[in-house]
Amino acid sequence: MTAGLDRLRGGVPAKRHNARTIAALTGNPGCTRRAVLDAAGVDKPKLSQQIGFPGRFGQSRFALARGNGFEAMLKADDCALLRSVLAECLRLDASGAYDDLGEDADDTLTARHGRTRRLLADAAGAALIDHPLLTLDVAGQRVFLEPDLIAFQAEGRLHVVEIKSFAIVDGQADSAKVSAAAVQAAVYVLALRGLLEELGHDPALVSHDVVLVCTENFSLQPAAVVLDVRKQLATLKRQLTRLASVSSLAAALPESVSFDLALPPADLIAALGHVEARYAPECLSACELAVYCRHEAAGGTAALGRPVREALGGVDTLAEALALAAGTATPTEEQVEAAALLQAAARLRAELL
Repeated sequence: MTAGLDRLRGGVPAKRHNARTIAALTGNPGCTRRAVLDAAGVDKPKLSQQIGFPGRFGQSRFALARGNGFEAMLKADDCALLRSVLAECLRLDASGAYDDLGEDADDTLTARHGRTRRLLADAAGAALIDHPLLTLDVAGQRVFLEPDLIAFQAEGRLHVVEIKSFAIVDGQADSAKVSAAAVQAAVYVLALRGLLEELGHDPALVSHDVVLVCTENFSLQPAAVVLDVRKQLATLKRQLTRLASVSSLAAALPESVSFDLALPPADLIAALGHVEARYAPECLSACELAVYCRHEAAGGTAALGRPVREALGGVDTLAEALALAAGTATPTEEQVEAAALLQAAARLRAELL
């Protein structure tokens, strides 16, 4: 972490990332504002509250309780139920060894990470590894990550197992939830490959096929599906590389720009104005600052979503789009194509009405 990024936070420590926040980085890779704030370790939930635009994130306590109960049921009796699910899904030998690395409640993160390294250094006898602890470098921060499970297949490849309590109904699940689970699992795959590489093993021993275990229909009976996360891995690597090089963006900001949470809201909002955002409606489910960015984007074409913004390249505001559609404004050279689309749409609308 460079001094420039530290300066942006003020006098507070950097907020630590976790698998969910790292996964969320892939949601809007073109947003400079998010890249700078995440690289600097700014606490975005507190920042959004301080400026008066708090986001609404997190699971309900009922969903958390259901998820914890489902995971406990799967892992009871040395993962007896989970073994049967994985045996069918991965052809995993259900009689293999089971290692729980999180049994010591007083253990430190560093110690548990050391046990994970030792076990994976010679994983030939491990069929299931529970509560492993991995690390990943995110913009100079060492982030500790805890997958739900690592399964070691008989063919010699490691698979990340992600346990979620949302339902697969008649073979179908909520696409947004599956996508989020796939990105989160890709974070673990990337961290696990990095660890194996440090240990002198081939990182390709970690499969890009992850196992998603969910509830089936309207019961707590488990169902497992295999997800290919190669696309998510590629996106994740690009975004992490971008975060690592974002110090140049921070260095270009005026010295007066600071996101110190002790500052008045007006000063924080002024500081945000110096860092370009790339708002899209889907940000509301992935970024804590999305409510403010939506407010900021009001009246702009970006607020209508990425497809509209891309189709109307060069047309930044709704007022400008309406004027071009009505023919009352002369398009610039870069707006000619968008203006033709808008005028055609206006003509069709008038014919229909």
